[in-house]
Amino acid sequence: MSISQNVKTLLDELRAGNGYGEPVTLVAATKTRTPEEINEAIAAGITDIGENKVQEFRDKFDAVQGGNRHFIGHLQTNKIKYLVGRTYLIQSLDRDELAEELSKRCQRANVTQDVLIEVNIGCEESKSGYPLQEAWAAYERIRGTQGLRVRGFMAMLPLAGGEEELAALVKEMRALFERAKAQDENIRWLSMGMSGDWKLCLRHGANMIRLGTAIFGERHYAPAE
Repeated sequence: MSISQNVKTLLDELRAGNGYGEPVTLVAATKTRTPEEINEAIAAGITDIGENKVQEFRDKFDAVQGGNRHFIGHLQTNKIKYLVGRTYLIQSLDRDELAEELSKRCQRANVTQDVLIEVNIGCEESKSGYPLQEAWAAYERIRGTQGLRVRGFMAMLPLAGGEEELAALVKEMRALFERAKAQDENIRWLSMGMSGDWKLCLRHGANMIRLGTAIFGERHYAPAE
């Protein structure tokens, strides 16, 4: 199917909401995708797009026609300057050092940056983020940081694991989300779910998903020179 057909099929399916009856925000993960592909997805109904690499975010920014711009990849502190004031939501706030540097940049630019706190729910060495047992303390610290507004949490499920095990991890993230939401009106999103596991994540409480392959098809990387 074409990109447009994939988008329309997904949006039709998402109209029912998640397992809690909440609306679902679909973020198109646009790593390696051309502005033309992204614009086709936007024309078909995508409202939110997410980049993993700062250079791609910069290079495509003016060529992409509309859409809320998310940053969903690992962010180095020396590249924050390219995102502040241009990013709808930074989903990958994964460490205190990054929060501190973001705060400085945002205050200097007189902007408030919406962020999600990234949680390493599977305790995987290959992934960044706060361990679940430290996530609440991180939320309380970052919530009080000038220039930042915490809007929820982001996590990635491990690639390995049975359905019950993975569902339990989503439920743990949902409990964290609910705890924060109960005392903070800014909390809005639990971002979990990619092309391989989004249906499971929605059933158990995610209300934002990040899909690339399901929208654009398989990635074709340029061969190394």
